[in-house]
Amino acid sequence: MSGWTLAASPVWLVVGIMVVAVTAWLSWRQWRRLRSQPAVLGLEVVRVVTVALLVVTLWRPELARQQDPRRQPEVAVLWDASRSMTTKDVALNGAVLTREEWVRQQLASEVWAGLSNRFRLAVESFSAPATNAADADGTDLDGALEAALNRHRDLRAVVLLSDGDWNVGRSPVAAATKLQVRQVPVFSVAVGSREYLPDVALENLSAPAYGLLGEQVMVGFKVRSYLPREVRTTVRLVDDRGTETTKDLVIPPMAQVQEAVLWTPTREGTAALTLRLPVETEELRDDNNQLQATVAVRKEILRVLVVESLPRWEYRYLRNALQRDPGVDVQTVLFHPGMKPGGGMDYLEAFPATREELSKYDVVFLGDVGIGGGELTLEQAEELRGLVEQQGSGLVFLPGSRGRQLTLAGSALGGLVPVEMDELQPRGAGAAMPAKLALTARGQGHLLTMLAGSETQNVEVWRKLPGFYWHAAVKKAKPGADVLAVHEGLRNEWGRVPLLVSRPQGSGKVLFMGVDSAWRWRRGVEDVYHYRFWGQVVRWMAYQRHRAQNQGIRVFFNPDDPQRGERVAVHATVFDANGLPLRTGPVTAEISAPGGKTERFELQSVAGGWGVFVGQFTPQLPGTFAVKVRAEPTGKELAAELVVRGQQREQVGRPAQPEILREIANITRGRMGGPAELASFVSQIEALPKQTAVEQRLRLWCHPLWGGLILTLLAVYWAGRKLVGLV
Repeated sequence: MSGWTLAASPVWLVVGIMVVAVTAWLSWRQWRRLRSQPAVLGLEVVRVVTVALLVVTLWRPELARQQDPRRQPEVAVLWDASRSMTTKDVALNGAVLTREEWVRQQLASEVWAGLSNRFRLAVESFSAPATNAADADGTDLDGALEAALNRHRDLRAVVLLSDGDWNVGRSPVAAATKLQVRQVPVFSVAVGSREYLPDVALENLSAPAYGLLGEQVMVGFKVRSYLPREVRTTVRLVDDRGTETTKDLVIPPMAQVQEAVLWTPTREGTAALTLRLPVETEELRDDNNQLQATVAVRKEILRVLVVESLPRWEYRYLRNALQRDPGVDVQTVLFHPGMKPGGGMDYLEAFPATREELSKYDVVFLGDVGIGGGELTLEQAEELRGLVEQQGSGLVFLPGSRGRQLTLAGSALGGLVPVEMDELQPRGAGAAMPAKLALTARGQGHLLTMLAGSETQNVEVWRKLPGFYWHAAVKKAKPGADVLAVHEGLRNEWGRVPLLVSRPQGSGKVLFMGVDSAWRWRRGVEDVYHYRFWGQVVRWMAYQRHRAQNQGIRVFFNPDDPQRGERVAVHATVFDANGLPLRTGPVTAEISAPGGKTERFELQSVAGGWGVFVGQFTPQLPGTFAVKVRAEPTGKELAAELVVRGQQREQVGRPAQPEILREIANITRGRMGGPAELASFVSQIEALPKQTAVEQRLRLWCHPLWGGLILTLLAVYWAGRKLVGLV
């Protein structure tokens, strides 16, 4: 059935007819005035026709056609195959299934049998995990609905099986609106629990990139409880040799706990660590009670240089602790005021004279020494700064009552001190009663200050440590510094006085220790805390420098644990065949992303003669990046790995999010429910009325060909007037 329709009132119809009639009369008068010339007659006919077409256009004519559907209507069953659908939270007949397992069971069941008589059934998955890069994962509800609408011309209904975790693409409201115009209802089934199931989950396992043989390695982890009661449990860390370390935990109701367990590697190579959490009786999930990590175990000796003036108690106990540490090779420069430097075993007669001699040290302790007076020179201060910034070494400032470190302010080391000193009190401040260090929120869980197995125990340990009678006169910490501990009672206009402060500096780190009584921590416990603290200081400051190294090449990254999209600097320190810093390249870096894409670029030499080459890249994906650095002049190369953190779009374990599914169903005049409503939805689709005839309209008034015809007639009329000589 078809017919023409006009969108004009009777008045406008009459007006239009009158306009055409008047135009025809004027055209007849014009033709007669010009003595009935045939050419003029043709022009006037064109004018009348053009005016008539314009009038008809204003009437908005449309050709309406009614077309009955001839093909069998279709029902599209769209099921979400994204990573979040692997969440195990669908309870069925006493068992707990993953969302995907439940969907596959329903697709294979007889629930759809009743639709086969009236509809063609099209089962399609969407948003399946990418095979190359985890970051490409995501749930695109709009894309799935839009694709179904374009693929199926006779679509009658859509069944959407999803957890509603929409995180990619446009808002599904746009596609839902198109479906509503086509009178296609969407029946949304929200798969998964809308609340967290009773569960205790290991959410994160953080292990360092490498550890030293025989040295304790701190492995951090995070546990979250979704139980309404307090949980007392024990986690077990097991390495690939069967060595087990345990940690007792108390997890408050519906809370998260971040703890750490200490593990001691017993052999070199790559160690696989597995952290296990016992399953509680109320838990419905047991697939998130175990995490794994790998740690490269190496046997290394860290080289430490201690520079001091008077042999105070702090210096004596520090040197003794470092000498007894089997993983540390310590050497000392002792400047006696008015005397020649001290000598003996592991003593140097003078400060290292060349850059090559100085560059072998991983950490330098700078005691109560300064510039001039037979101690450091300005040139040596410049070399120390280069050692930290270019070579990635650590520098520890240990001021004393002589106040010599204030003389560093005018040297290259002045900018490295992470605090502002009070020049009015060069010898520091003493007290008759001992004071103690109080950990800040940052220091409570910092690897450097961790003297116990947990943050809570660590705070208690520091509270019980013997106090100090003298401390450096500090105003405040400099911008960018991490304040780990402060004076427990002393305040100034900037707050509590910072006494244990760290800060990254170039490629290395600096640490300021504003008290000289750490040796008193041995009281009653001997070496327990004193040795552990200084051992952690050395290893923490040398970690980045030894992260990846081979004979002739040392590589580290800044930052060491970057986020996706954060710029990463690749630092390579290269030595030639004689062990001297390489001065000219090329030195290249090859970065292989988790998805297989490889990026290659040349590292640029850093001025200063330290053999340092630097380049930058920006990781666009989370995961493990393979880094290969090659020095062309020496032919040596080094392979390393960089783990890039990033929030995955698809989160496993989160509750279902039915809100967007409900909105899609409401817009399309469908229904939304849980897994139990699927059979009811199928019955409602079976009962849908037959699809009515589809009306198709040809809008002549806005058709391009119609407009082109009018423009052509106007052009012919204008050109014809010129040809016949009419103005």
